[in-house]
Amino acid sequence: MSTLVTPSSGLVLRENTRLRPGVYVLPAGLTIAADGVSLDGGGATLVGVGREGAGVTVDGHAGVTIRNLRVCEYYHGLVARNCRDIRLELNRITATAEVPANTAFLDIWRPAADAYGGAILLDRVEGGEINDNDVQHQMSGLLLYRCRRLNVRRNHAGYNSGFGVYLHDTSNSLFEENWADFCCRYEPRDGPRPVAGAGASGHMGADAAGFVVVMRSCRNVFRKNSARLGGDGFFLAGRTPRGEDAGCDDNLFEQNDGSLSPNIAFEATFSRGNVFRGNWADRCNYGLWLGYSARNVLEGNRMLFNRQAGVAAEHGVGFTVRDNDFQGNGHGILLWTRYVQEFYDALPDHRTVRDWLIERNKFLRNGTAIGIFADRDHGIRPTAPEESGNPELRPRDVVVRANDILDNRVGIHLARADGTIIEQNTIRGNVEADLRREDDRDTRLGPNLGLRGAYL
Repeated sequence: MSTLVTPSSGLVLRENTRLRPGVYVLPAGLTIAADGVSLDGGGATLVGVGREGAGVTVDGHAGVTIRNLRVCEYYHGLVARNCRDIRLELNRITATAEVPANTAFLDIWRPAADAYGGAILLDRVEGGEINDNDVQHQMSGLLLYRCRRLNVRRNHAGYNSGFGVYLHDTSNSLFEENWADFCCRYEPRDGPRPVAGAGASGHMGADAAGFVVVMRSCRNVFRKNSARLGGDGFFLAGRTPRGEDAGCDDNLFEQNDGSLSPNIAFEATFSRGNVFRGNWADRCNYGLWLGYSARNVLEGNRMLFNRQAGVAAEHGVGFTVRDNDFQGNGHGILLWTRYVQEFYDALPDHRTVRDWLIERNKFLRNGTAIGIFADRDHGIRPTAPEESGNPELRPRDVVVRANDILDNRVGIHLARADGTIIEQNTIRGNVEADLRREDDRDTRLGPNLGLRGAYL
């Protein structure tokens, strides 16, 4: 049984409660102060003042349920700290605190005590169901700090100017069938206009994203989520600005759509053991950017019409890339090295690209199907002569096997790459060359169908 209550500012709830329908201005919000309490909003709307404080706060309790509540005009809509087994469902939260649009580049490393505004903030929550909430049209939808064992399903977290779903040291959780489209912003910058008559120069995206995953957020499953048209679709960062290892490792990304970003559909840097399976990464600048990562598996993904590359990985180690579809990209797979002293000294295992298996993929009508280069900036521009020529930077031991490499401008392009194995591929119809080689060493050509070379 629930008690029917007319809410008042600062009201403390210790029993099951149903709010009387209506609109209530509550500057101090409500507090749930007992285990096992169920709060049914009953369609009531709680309104804050000045976008400060929280609509509902729970601290240190277990088994709390909040459903059917409407909240707006607070800094955070719902806040739970140090809780267990929270259930949040069918709530609608909007108009929380927001950094003005078209101003700042975002800080993805903010701690919980200084979190951006947003609909739902969970800090140190162990176990929970976060389902079917509407958290659109504000700075952020879900902000999850130091959480474990959450199930997050079917939430609408799109049209936010910061993050749709944000994970900071949050692990062992499931994110399934959530929508976080159009999470983007613009940061203006001084400089020449990119095109005569256009607006000021700046950065489209500014680290806004559908899903942001930082600070050792590991062993999560992201399945059937949509994060289209964001600054990035999915953004994992495994190294702090201070150079600390904060790898977001052993996550599974399956059947998600991160397409139509001006930047990257799936970015996962300085992390290990992530699996990308059956995702869509179309019409971005890069489909997947996986720099300085290791032991990633990419299988069954689709990368179509990305401007620079379907998959880009500087200094990536130990990848398996199989059964993917690369069509119409600037590069299908783009691998490269360049000298950066900070990373060269701190990450000796990542001084080059090495130990890749690229097999059973389809490369159709890309600029270059597979490019493997030493001493390149972003894989495209040669680095300065004084930064080039270090033998430790030469990519090595990449296996290219049983792929269809058809009708690209260039099939395979090697520049200062060592020990590449090219075998059992179908390589034909590539306009300039099936194989282009520049100062490569120990390349081993097994039987391939087609294959005509240009040797420089």
